[in-house]
Amino acid sequence: MTSEGTNAQRPETAAAKPGASDWAIELEKINKRFGPVHANKDIDLSVRRGTIHGIVGENGAGKSTLMSILYGFYNADSGTIKVNGAIQNITDSRHALALGIGMVHQHFMLVDNFTVLENIILGAEDSRILGTSLSRARSELGRLEKEYDLKVNPDALIEDISVGQQQRVEILKALYRGADILILDEPTGVLTPKEADDLFRVLRTLREQGKTVILITHKLREIMAITDAVSVMRQGEMVKTLETAKTNPEELAELMVGRRVLLRVEKGESHPGKPLLKITNLTVADDMGVVRVKDVSFAVRAGEIVGIAGVSGNGQTELLEAITGMRDQRAGDVIVNGHKLFLKGDDGASRARAAGLAHVPEDRQRMGLVTNFQAWENAILGYQNSAEYGGGLMLDGTAARAAATAQMQRFDVRPLNISLKTSLFSGGNQQKIVLAREIGRDPDVLIVGQPTRGVDIGAIEFIHNQIVKMRDAGKAILLVSVELDEIRSLADRILVMFDGQIVGEADPATATEGELGLMMAGISNREAAQ
Repeated sequence: MTSEGTNAQRPETAAAKPGASDWAIELEKINKRFGPVHANKDIDLSVRRGTIHGIVGENGAGKSTLMSILYGFYNADSGTIKVNGAIQNITDSRHALALGIGMVHQHFMLVDNFTVLENIILGAEDSRILGTSLSRARSELGRLEKEYDLKVNPDALIEDISVGQQQRVEILKALYRGADILILDEPTGVLTPKEADDLFRVLRTLREQGKTVILITHKLREIMAITDAVSVMRQGEMVKTLETAKTNPEELAELMVGRRVLLRVEKGESHPGKPLLKITNLTVADDMGVVRVKDVSFAVRAGEIVGIAGVSGNGQTELLEAITGMRDQRAGDVIVNGHKLFLKGDDGASRARAAGLAHVPEDRQRMGLVTNFQAWENAILGYQNSAEYGGGLMLDGTAARAAATAQMQRFDVRPLNISLKTSLFSGGNQQKIVLAREIGRDPDVLIVGQPTRGVDIGAIEFIHNQIVKMRDAGKAILLVSVELDEIRSLADRILVMFDGQIVGEADPATATEGELGLMMAGISNREAAQ
């Protein structure tokens, strides 16, 4: 552990350590290994009671492992855990809950066809007679809603309420079980800006009522907006803990990566040309036959980045899959460079590629890579029948390996080892392998889904620069991301998608977050003004 990490584990304003009762959580010399991977290395962390404490770090920095140890999912190999000043050996999540520690996971753990009230008491019934438990729970839920301003209909089915309301249910579940310390893992990843603001208001109320909140997030803007202190982790070590008011996003990013990082996207004015991608009256259904894309039309011009904003699950995935030939459309046309594509059938994706359309899928591991393949094999995946690799009769391995080496050098993939299994690369370097393969074909149209999902800050900077370079080279880029900041900084035009439809268009230079958030919730500007 670095000396800086050892000496700066608490906010710098503290002249001396307060009494033990002032700390909700104290972790001392926590170590955890998974085989050869040392996920947590002598971690020290102290969280003051009644504060919101942020934890940031790149992918694989050890944040989630550390919080999983605190919540009882993992047992530390060594080290000490103190809760409210008392040493504890937390054996499982039930033990953690008994100590007043609750956790709200990134992916909610709710039963969709149960009511809010039923989900809240599930596993915590206090009577053999369910009706008695529900009656007592309803009374307690009313008290919690009033005390923490967490309004939600107790009789609504989970499947019928918004994602933001579902998150409130998760928080209420933890409070109902007596949690005084709440761990939230990437809590705004599935929320609209309005829902995120509502969450922050709830967290401030929790803090005012004496609760302690630990917030794991990669969004530095949120850290600055809501936390009292922030701890930075890098490569399994605690680098530094700072008082939030005395730091800034640039310093935090540098601590996370170990070098200076440019947090803004540098790009000049766009100079759009002719439409290279036209989508007309596209209708697409999911695997269950439910229509997810409803009569959608738009165009993307040469030298332009068009971003599609929206909360996950509003048809973006099916839209991209239909455009790229991975899913049959029920109606409508996909036109690339003036030519209407026939994309139906198992080889639709191959025909899309042949027409000059490249695709970086939303889920790189499930759709973009075969992780058991070596890096050079993934570097040609989908293009293995190209003439440069032998034309499909016999693979020219020498040419394929040479091309993979050149791609990985150009995109700074680390380690530069074309024979390494792709599963052994970090998330950011896996994404670079996919981007290198698709951009390296010099397509006319690039479709990018969630370009930096699960990617470290340093790799985000690189990926954004590559996308802008393609735009400046006269390519048409369609970008889908649930990260509104990413859409606003990269896109030249923003289309907002809600419930399978394009509900609005905005200029990223003038549109406010509030305006975009309303559209993402299905409310037009005209409706909002009424």
